[in-house]
Amino acid sequence: MTTQSTSVERILGFVTESGHTFGTVEVAYETFGTLNTDRSNAILVEHALTGDTSVTEWWAGVVGPGEAIDTDEYFVVCANSLGGCSGTTGPQSVYSDGLPYGSRFPAVTIRDMARLEHHLAQILGIDSWHAVIGGSMGGARALEFALLDKRKVKKCAIIAAPAFCDADQIAWAMMQERAIELDPDYYSGDYTAVGAFPAQGLGLARQIAHLTYRNDVELNHRFSSRRRSSDYHEVTSYLDYQAKKLTARFDPHSYVVLSRALRDHDVRTGRSQDLATALADACTDNLVVSVSSDRLFPTAQVELLAQNLPGGVTHQVIESEVGHDGFLTETAAVSAALKDFLRS
Repeated sequence: MTTQSTSVERILGFVTESGHTFGTVEVAYETFGTLNTDRSNAILVEHALTGDTSVTEWWAGVVGPGEAIDTDEYFVVCANSLGGCSGTTGPQSVYSDGLPYGSRFPAVTIRDMARLEHHLAQILGIDSWHAVIGGSMGGARALEFALLDKRKVKKCAIIAAPAFCDADQIAWAMMQERAIELDPDYYSGDYTAVGAFPAQGLGLARQIAHLTYRNDVELNHRFSSRRRSSDYHEVTSYLDYQAKKLTARFDPHSYVVLSRALRDHDVRTGRSQDLATALADACTDNLVVSVSSDRLFPTAQVELLAQNLPGGVTHQVIESEVGHDGFLTETAAVSAALKDFLRS
């Protein structure tokens, strides 16, 4: 039976790329399985923007006993990202004055998140990862983790994520951030201090995002123009449901912090404007997966990453009508790609 553990580690004096120094950063993570004697079976799985550490739940069918990422064979680690709201230090963490950080929480980058996880690896005593794997924002984190020290990563799997965000993704992110910021209950991120919560803004941001996570073909097929009432469409009900689900479990300012980090992600920053040069220090055994109908990170943009990675690179396109969320829903195809890659 696979063992499972939930833990929090404290890292002192962590400095972000924006120049902010945290006296202490708490990193929440879960582990699944057992680390073998030579510590060679560790896999780091990176969650997406609104994900958490419960990887066997949000990636059921991919991670677990007997699955592609087999927790009976591998020691799987999933950490909550810096700036999140599932245990790792984020905007709702307590500042030195006893109040939440709120608007005082600094800008963080995908590279900050990866650097913090390198600190976690040291604490766990893992000098080399069999693989680092992630989808969407998790794919960006996996890529940065490997770029920071390729000696520590044997294999890297990047799913539905590019090397950098382009104007289209930046525009979609801007609308989501504005939806939250324009909610009168947002208070520039200090809503907790005044007993408010910008649910309307967060819900609208989620609805905007969901239109990039799903493809128009899938939405048209599922809902067409059917109505629940004279002025309420089936697709509207679906989007309202998605909004309510997220507002029940996620922090609005974390959403802003993390969406900005993904929006600004560019592996070329601080390296080289030439993409192949910027990626020269990446892992040399790479799997890149795109989803055929993805309109958030189109196949061509993900393929550009694959074309510029060094060493052995496999680019696999998963056929799906779902869109970007195919990296979560097409578990059989994702599992098949990962199973072959992890055992090659």
